[in-house]
Amino acid sequence: MTPLAERRLLQGAVALACLIPLGIGAISVALGPAIIARGLPDSASLDSHFRYLSGIFLALGIAFASCVPAIEARGGRFRLLGAMVIAGGLARLLSLGVAGSPSTGHQIGLVMELGVVPLLMLWQRRVARRFGRA
Repeated sequence: MTPLAERRLLQGAVALACLIPLGIGAISVALGPAIIARGLPDSASLDSHFRYLSGIFLALGIAFASCVPAIEARGGRFRLLGAMVIAGGLARLLSLGVAGSPSTGHQIGLVMELGVVPLLMLWQRRVARRFGRA
């Protein structure tokens, strides 16, 4: 595969993966914790914290999307964003051990955070090397 073809595949994969934080982040900011926890008592603190974290999730998606056009040259930013996602995944893994298994959506998130994102980081590094940007 040519470097340009591999770069385009990586760009497509990252753009596709960005749809998750962009979509879920925006919906969660708009709807608040009711999106995942219907029936919980109303709490301004819970709502505030949930929407704050959802805003960060949305911003993370925007930041990853900003890497797509010149992905071979955005290694530092991509690694920093990836490290943030992995840190969140490790926190989610801790929750799994402490509180038990979360919903299917959160389990998929865990796979993305500790599986897909690290693989995308390695792929970005490979593409950067092929373009002489590593």
